Amino acid sequence: MEKILVLDFGGQYNQLIARRVRDNNVFAEILPYTTPLDEIRAGNYKGVIFTGGPNSVYDMQSPHYSAEILDLGVPILGICYGCQLIAWMAGGTVSTAPVSEYGKIEFTAKDSPIFKGIREKSTVWMSHTDYISSVPQGFEIIGTTDDCPCAAMQNRERDIYAVQFHPEVTHSEFGMQMLHNFLYVVCGCKGEWVMDNFIEATVEKLRAQIGDKKVILGLSGGVDSSVAAGLLSRAVGNQLTCVFVDQGLMRKDEGDFVEQTFTSLFDMNFVRVNYGEQFLSKLRGVTDPEEKRKIIGTEFFNVFWNEIRNQKDKGFFAQGTIYPDCIESGKGDADVIKTHHNRVNIPSDVQFAGVIEPLADLFKDEVRRVGEKLGIPRELVWRQPFPGPGLGVRVMGELTAEKIKIVQEADWVLRDEMSKNGYESELAQFFCVLPDVKTVGVMGDHRTYDHLIAIRAVTTDDFMTADWARIPYDILAKVSNRITNEVAGVNRVVYDITSKPPGTVEWA
Repeated sequence: MEKILVLDFGGQYNQLIARRVRDNNVFAEILPYTTPLDEIRAGNYKGVIFTGGPNSVYDMQSPHYSAEILDLGVPILGICYGCQLIAWMAGGTVSTAPVSEYGKIEFTAKDSPIFKGIREKSTVWMSHTDYISSVPQGFEIIGTTDDCPCAAMQNRERDIYAVQFHPEVTHSEFGMQMLHNFLYVVCGCKGEWVMDNFIEATVEKLRAQIGDKKVILGLSGGVDSSVAAGLLSRAVGNQLTCVFVDQGLMRKDEGDFVEQTFTSLFDMNFVRVNYGEQFLSKLRGVTDPEEKRKIIGTEFFNVFWNEIRNQKDKGFFAQGTIYPDCIESGKGDADVIKTHHNRVNIPSDVQFAGVIEPLADLFKDEVRRVGEKLGIPRELVWRQPFPGPGLGVRVMGELTAEKIKIVQEADWVLRDEMSKNGYESELAQFFCVLPDVKTVGVMGDHRTYDHLIAIRAVTTDDFMTADWARIPYDILAKVSNRITNEVAGVNRVVYDITSKPPGTVEWA
């Protein structure tokens, strides 16, 4: 499989670069700048992309690399800091720019394979305080801005290219075309990275790795574990056992939906552990949200691993780890792998033949595409983010069976209405919260003193920040009317209009 290496020097867009490469049907993987040259050489990459970064190349504490990489014999593209690093390694001069450039800047391009098919003048996205004041010998300037005399350079003989701006962001007008040109015109890629090929290759690889052994997967019903289960089922059928712990804190009928989906669509052994009452007993009297999270998390894994211990032939342990869960960051201590809930610690008394992570090369959107091709229902493939502790953090105060039922029913009404009017596609996340609040109301000429339901809906691209969603009043009115009429114990509905920051998406 043809591959492009994204060598990370601490850039905030490292994953975005890899995504853009994959959008062009070429596989990309990210490695930190500490990766030895011999390892890169052995990777048989079609090309290498140096990412940006927040540092200055003439600061020797900054990420650097051996200049030998420029003689690797494969095309190289440097972006922002990566551009300056190439100049520094090749003998050019990098200095503090007289004028820093940030945001959209007009760029003038000259003749180059990476600028094939783009206009002479276009808008690019800049973010730099240093610049190349003197290009290395053998390089020529192929792009300028009013304040940056070397906004792009090339050495066509060595197939080395460098741009001071960020082609991977959508603000760069022809950035996608530039990356396409690097991949296809310069690197000679064929574009063989497609989901169908990934599924076929992964299934064959899993069969070879697993052989006649068993596989155990912890199935949460979320996107990642569901797609991992689908792939494993296609590969080894009933050698796979999926353990699904239903702690009673999922959305309405969700546990039944997960069980029905996987027992009807896939060849596997499905083990459902219903543990709702026991979870509630552990949480009795607990009101602090952090304490609830800890209890739910600890108890969940106790139940899960106890069930695993009951499995006679354990074989391999499979996880729904995806690429962003396990890449090496390249920032700070570059060899530290990011921890994530998809990667769990295996107790010392539970022995497996090995760990299998069939989705470890994929980003989230790619996982969803695989799920669709495997025939997993859209409700699972496009499932919204759901907190690990489930409704335990959407019920404020002490958890009771009554409160859980109320928030399940109200949440179902909200989802039903969003689905009916097609507004769900406008929202990144939406759900109901049950605050520990009761209010006075009137129903049928009688005074009531019942629960309040809060609706939370946000729009966001990355969940780092989020804005409250401007749902039309008529839709909110219909949802409120249905909740107060159809959900016993609720007499008031409010809408949360807090953005993140200062609030968070979840209430607790």
